[in-house]
Amino acid sequence: MCRLFGMTTGGPRVRATFWLLDAPQSLKAQSRRMPDGTGLGWFSLGDEPVRDRAPIAAYQNADFASHARNVVSHTFVSHVRYASGTPVSVHNAHPFDMNDRLFAHNGVVKSMDVLDSWLTDVDKALMEGDTDSERVFAYVTAEIRRHGDTTAGLVAAIRRIAAELPVYSLNLLLAEACRLWALRYPEQNELWVLKPRLGGFRHLQSPHEPGSLDVAGPNGDGRHTAPAYVIASERMDDDPGWRLLEPGELLVVDGLKATSMFPFAPLAHPLTSADLSASEAASQAETGPPLS
Repeated sequence: MCRLFGMTTGGPRVRATFWLLDAPQSLKAQSRRMPDGTGLGWFSLGDEPVRDRAPIAAYQNADFASHARNVVSHTFVSHVRYASGTPVSVHNAHPFDMNDRLFAHNGVVKSMDVLDSWLTDVDKALMEGDTDSERVFAYVTAEIRRHGDTTAGLVAAIRRIAAELPVYSLNLLLAEACRLWALRYPEQNELWVLKPRLGGFRHLQSPHEPGSLDVAGPNGDGRHTAPAYVIASERMDDDPGWRLLEPGELLVVDGLKATSMFPFAPLAHPLTSADLSASEAASQAETGPPLS
């Protein structure tokens, strides 16, 4: 299945090099099994979302490696794609960017004609590709605008999708500056969270210390680490602190304060793997090897 990655420190700007390139199950390593596109999103010094996407695997993408080593931000969203039937193209690569938010999704949602009917021309103008994921994001964005609150709009959108559309999985990451929303819904696909090690910064003994996040100094050099929440489709290292989100759990991370919510009823029209096309079923398969 596609792999999601999100991280936020709640404020300090850091590099995510370890998780993107160096961890035992880094995004680069996962992309050898998820080769149909890669994307990295972050927030600029003005807290505007920035993305770099490509229709190739992360391990083949020199720009992904360069950004992973050099970009500093308080919040990241990244994705490696296993296409479920829509074309492999830059416009179908995640994360998507709408109204100062980043979004990535893993799963299958059907009846796109119905979902399209919920979108106005203004909503549709925000879309660049033709995936179910981007349509879900456009509808989430519309509901956020209607409710005037990100959590309320996200919950309202997912409730309607779950009540009216056939759904296999709606695992997703939504990010604003210093804020992350992570949803595992229902239970088919996993989503994990690693809580920060609180207690302030600690000095690095090695620039490659596992799990460390370099705080960017005034000259771009990193010498300390900052606590951060990390969210991923699979455990990326052997840290015992990884926790599997519960089915239906919406984790809201605001700064370094995290709140778990369970606002969703069971899917009204759940799909099983038998209901998926061959390409859709392949894209949702758990193909990642266990950590040694």
